[in-house]
Parts: sequence; C-alpha cells; structure tokens
Amino acid sequence: MFPQHIIAKKRDGQILSPDEIGAFVRGATDGSWADYQLSALLMAIFIRGMNREETVALTTAMMNSGIVANLSSVRGVKVDKHSTGGVGDKISLPLAPIVAACGVAVPMISGRGLGHTGGTLDKLEAIPGFRTGLSLDEYRQQLERIGCALIGQTRELAPADKKLYSLRDVTATVECQPLICASIMSKKLAAGIDALVLDVKFGRGAFMKEKAHARALATAMVGIGQSMGKGVRALLTAMDQPLGRTVGNGLEVEESIACLRGEGPADVMEVTYALGEQMLMLAGVAVDAKDAQKQLEHAVSSGAALEKFADIVAAQGGDAHVVENPARLPSARWQIPLVSSRGGYVSDVDAMGVALAALRLGAGRARAEDPVDPAVGVSALVKMGESIEAGQPLCIVHSNSEAALAEANDLLRKAIAMGDEPVEAPALIHELIG
Repeated sequence: MFPQHIIAKKRDGQILSPDEIGAFVRGATDGSWADYQLSALLMAIFIRGMNREETVALTTAMMNSGIVANLSSVRGVKVDKHSTGGVGDKISLPLAPIVAACGVAVPMISGRGLGHTGGTLDKLEAIPGFRTGLSLDEYRQQLERIGCALIGQTRELAPADKKLYSLRDVTATVECQPLICASIMSKKLAAGIDALVLDVKFGRGAFMKEKAHARALATAMVGIGQSMGKGVRALLTAMDQPLGRTVGNGLEVEESIACLRGEGPADVMEVTYALGEQMLMLAGVAVDAKDAQKQLEHAVSSGAALEKFADIVAAQGGDAHVVENPARLPSARWQIPLVSSRGGYVSDVDAMGVALAALRLGAGRARAEDPVDPAVGVSALVKMGESIEAGQPLCIVHSNSEAALAEANDLLRKAIAMGDEPVEAPALIHELIG
C-alpha cells in the first residue's frame, strides 16, 4: 500500500480499512513512512475524523506495535486508572495502594507532567531513589509479589504512540478525539490490563474546558475498551479549583501520605474513593459501590494501604522511611506564607492560575525535556467557601528562587478571590459513563 493513496483516501473523507490503518502504524514504527507522510495523514484524520471502527482499528494497531505485556501469572482481574490531567491531581498515589490493599492487582503505567498539569512519575520521583523505569519483567514480578507497580511507559509498549505523539505535538493535531483515544487506550491495553477506570476532567484547570467535550471523549474511550473486550468505566470530574491543598511534586507526595493515614483533604478522598469503587467492582471483589467504599475505608483505617505504599516504594528503590517521616522529602529554601489582605470568604481558587504559579516556581515543565524541582510548589492552599481573616495565610509558597517567589505570589493573588458572602464549593463528580 502506498502512503500517498491512504493519505488521499482520508483527505477525501473516506473510511480507512484496518489494513490501511495497520500500514500507517507500521510505517510509524519501522520508519518506512516519512515524517511528512505521517504528519499528512494525522492532519487528514484531524480534519476528517474517524468512525468507531476506524478508531478501534487504530488503537489495536498501536497496541500491537510493540509488546503486549502478559500478566497471566498475576492472579485476579488487573485494573488500572487513567486521568486526563489536572492541577493538584495526586489521586494515583493514594488510589493505587488503597485498591491493591483490597486485593486487586493494580498495574499502573503513568506519564510526566507537561504544561500546567502535573505528572504521576514526577511526583513519585520526588521520593529519593524511587525508580519508575522498571523493565517489563520487573513490572510483572512486582505485580506478582505485592499486587501493584507504578511505572512509566517502556520502549516496548506501544512504540508507535511515542512517534505519532511527537508529530502531533508539532503539527497542531493533539486535540483530535480519535487520536487522543487511540494514544491513551493503546498504551493502557498494551500494559496487560483487564479493566480500566478513567478520570476525565473538565473545567479551567483541565485540557478540556467544556463538560460536553469531556463526555464525548469519555464515551468514545469507554466504547473502544468495550469493543476490545475490556471493562471500562469513566467518571467526569470537575477541575476548576485544584484538588487538595498542595500543588508541587514533593508536597503532593506528602499530602498523599496523609490521605493514606486517613488525614487527607475531603476532595481528594472523594475522588479517590469514587474511582476506587469502580475499580473494585470491575475486579469483582465488591458487589456494589457501598460494599466497595466500605472495603476502601477499611484499607485506610487499618493501615493496610499505608503499608502497601511503603512496600511499593521499597520495591522500586525508594526511601520507604518517607512514609513514616515525610520530612525526608525534598524541601525548598523559602517557605513563605501568602497572607490575605482582608477578611471574608474564599469565593474562587482558579486552578489554572495556581498551576501557572507552580510552573513559575519550577514544579512543572513547559517543554518535555525541561527539568522539574521536586521541592517547590504551594501548600496549605485555601478552598472555596472557607472563611478567612485578614492576615491569615491563603497558602504557603515553597521556592528556591527569590525572583520566582515574587512572581508566583503575584499569580496566586490573582488566582485567589475573596468575597463578603459565603459560597458553596462546586460538585466534584458529575457523571459515570459505562
């Protein structure tokens, strides 16, 4: 099949066959298609779209472009979770050990932060010594031994995605539903999972601002997973204010440990339990949401979830003592309260504004190759609806640069609004799909 014939077919709005889509993916994997040919078809897909069958074929071909992990030696249903990204979204860190402590195998492959959103791998690597780059054999053996592994994508898993995503990033074709679906689902399914729970976010701090767009993406990914014989469910969750009271890698690890001790912020625990309920039901270890929540809460209150997290950290080369003593995590040079100039009620905490402040401090990256500072960020962040007195901290800013500290303070003052009347915090969980 000639690349130009496949490109022309999609350019003209026709439906591609599985063989034609397979040729495209092989071309991306083995280099037989030039970058300009791959880019041309990506743009044609962006403009013309793909139907359900084409998207399933693309996902399948990308999944099979490398090794599909064989986890048959791991007992039970293997369930992962994926988030479309947000601000202060550290949910994976408490969720994985809590669910694993309930007896469900959790093979979790995560990514790094880019732009205003944080990455699970960056948070985990704030723990001294923590290795996210396990081989597939190490990944499988750890799942067999302790029931959970938290790693990054390996070179063997869905290699076509890495090539195609790099081209999408420079050809303005990132925001394309079938390409997003295939990218996410191919990596997850290549990891050997049986079921997947999606946290699809919308709002100011999410990539998708509109709920309708988030619903369409969630519905598409659930449909793809089900077409491929996997149990997939999605929650639509709001991302208008940051999740929890911390934004920044080491600070979010500390807050995650508090969650595992049963001392975490209410909003983080609400989303964690909601996703965990779906994971336990898909795994068949809970009969309904009420039974699942009871098991999840017991895993926390009994200390089993905290112990499981310590096991994961130790197994992946990290300093497990951080679980008992979070002060061992990286610490910034300056930790300065940002105080309120007036009393009243917190009427808004703009997730994007807080994210930009954290980015300026060095907690995130504007480009994929940028380093991150694990010590910096924001803690003790106020939440919408809280009563604040004049002179009381709105948050604590952690910085290793005086210039960055000053700029972050300005951004945070614009992001946090005060009013005279109490406001009600918006709902977090909006819809279950699948």
